[in-house]
Amino acid sequence: MGSKVISDAKGFLNLLRCLQDEESNNTYKHEEDIQITKMDGDRIAVVNMYCGNQPVFICEKAVPKVIEPDDHQIDEYSNCVDDETEDESANVLQTELGPQPLTIMKARQILSWYTLSQNPNVSAVDNNPDLLPLWVRCDMSDPARTTWFGAETVCMGNKLSGVKLYSVTCKGSTVDKRSLLTLDGLKQEHKKRHHPSSMVIKGNARFNLFGSTVVENTMIESQSSVTVDFKWSHVESVLETPPLSSTATLNIKVASGDMRSPMFEMYRELEFLQILADGLRTGETEWMEPLESMSAVNLTKAYLEELQSTAKTQQDRAAQTVENTRLKSETDTPIFNTLLERGDLDFVEQLWVRMRKSVTSYQDIGDCLRLVIEALRYGDIKPWIHRDSSSSLSKLILKSYHQQIDHMSLTGVIPLRMLLEMGLDKIRKDYINYLIGEELTTLNHLCYYLSTEVDLQEQVIRLRKLHHLLEIIVTCSTFLALPYDRMFLLTQLCLQHYKTHPHDEEHEFKLQIKPTLISHFYQKEHPLSWGVEVSSGHGPREVRTSLQLSDRPLVDHVIFETDYCNETVNGDSEEPAFFSTMVSCSLVNFP
Repeated sequence: MGSKVISDAKGFLNLLRCLQDEESNNTYKHEEDIQITKMDGDRIAVVNMYCGNQPVFICEKAVPKVIEPDDHQIDEYSNCVDDETEDESANVLQTELGPQPLTIMKARQILSWYTLSQNPNVSAVDNNPDLLPLWVRCDMSDPARTTWFGAETVCMGNKLSGVKLYSVTCKGSTVDKRSLLTLDGLKQEHKKRHHPSSMVIKGNARFNLFGSTVVENTMIESQSSVTVDFKWSHVESVLETPPLSSTATLNIKVASGDMRSPMFEMYRELEFLQILADGLRTGETEWMEPLESMSAVNLTKAYLEELQSTAKTQQDRAAQTVENTRLKSETDTPIFNTLLERGDLDFVEQLWVRMRKSVTSYQDIGDCLRLVIEALRYGDIKPWIHRDSSSSLSKLILKSYHQQIDHMSLTGVIPLRMLLEMGLDKIRKDYINYLIGEELTTLNHLCYYLSTEVDLQEQVIRLRKLHHLLEIIVTCSTFLALPYDRMFLLTQLCLQHYKTHPHDEEHEFKLQIKPTLISHFYQKEHPLSWGVEVSSGHGPREVRTSLQLSDRPLVDHVIFETDYCNETVNGDSEEPAFFSTMVSCSLVNFP
């Protein structure tokens, strides 16, 4: 019997080693009903509490895709749709179950294999002290209602000295705070497994500052979110408000295109720029609905006639064109105008403003540019432009100041490219105007984002990064009213990040702040999660017992009961409902 157990542990160890040695996070199958996946621990809420983003093994029940054919339904479809649609209908019936737990008995067996395989005193089993932590999903079938078992090795120097075993137990949500485990109760749970001479107690909490909101018991989802994580010592009671001495970190994730954002109109402008870039790259363009009732050609004609008819000085003319630039759409907001609208738009930028709101075809672009070039060739207009403008049309205008304009072909994709360059120039200056005007950075720090030495597609990519940075900055400035020093630091963090990372609106930026800056946001609110941890021991031999209360379950493979009947968002009660999760740790020493 003993040799069988050791043999099973040996086979299990070999499987884990193979999986650990692979660079990719693959899934291996063990026996008939067990699958093991290597993944980053922060992808699973409970595991993240103890392992962070380090790689771990996740062990669960292997469940194949479930196919539920409905012969009658398929027969009906086959009489009235083509083969392609029929195939799609059949595929809809094929579903994949979510993560599935193993039985408590099986989970304990797997943990025993892991522990045995790491024991250097078992000579029949080779030892690997660098084995990743293992976490096993459980089905809550034991009296303690265990949802996870975990294990990780403990090393003293280069010698493997033991294994830490974790158990995670959960309870359904409740609004009755009296039923929650007290701080003294958590201390007693810790003392049951350990005999500490002293204990350290730490608290943590997360509050929502901006994002999804509840209005009349209906959740209004937002792709943007700003939460704050607190950490503090000397916890006195469960669910206490984080003290102002806490360490606070903002977690900022902002998605472009939110209509509540002051940047929304600029986002629409950038989207049109992206349409042009996609058209240049693929040869196909899906035009946006025009924002102006007048056609692009007529708008351009009217603008040129306006310039021709004026007899004012260049300074007056510039002031007049600034005033005429402000073609408001119905979606413009006062906040947006205050933040990003410039008063020094040159001729090309004003032309872009008109064209981007009215062009609906390649023909429109070509016709508008022909009108402009013809007016330049015959000297009908001598427009003012910024000296640092880099677009083809700007360079053509500079030539018109000194000499006759040569013939310029406007065939193929040339007009599209010219309009794209005009937009890049204008939007870049908009962003510079805000960032430099608010003293959040310098031109030197923006060199990567403003470079015209790279191709147009890359210029658009870098401009999208800069736009996302501005979405983050403006959100924190407008809705959280963060002070200048925090805004400056956040700007530098974002600029540095996007120099080496791709554009990713799912990325969460983190910013350290003082709790006093946001105390009015959270002190009267309920937390999304609240936790307390009791620990003892030092270094690798530190052991912890924790309680986590959260507005949603931290476990996704079981269904929890609730003790309240209302099914609206967090109930009608003013008191929040919390799911309770407790993690206990035991230290097993190898003799």
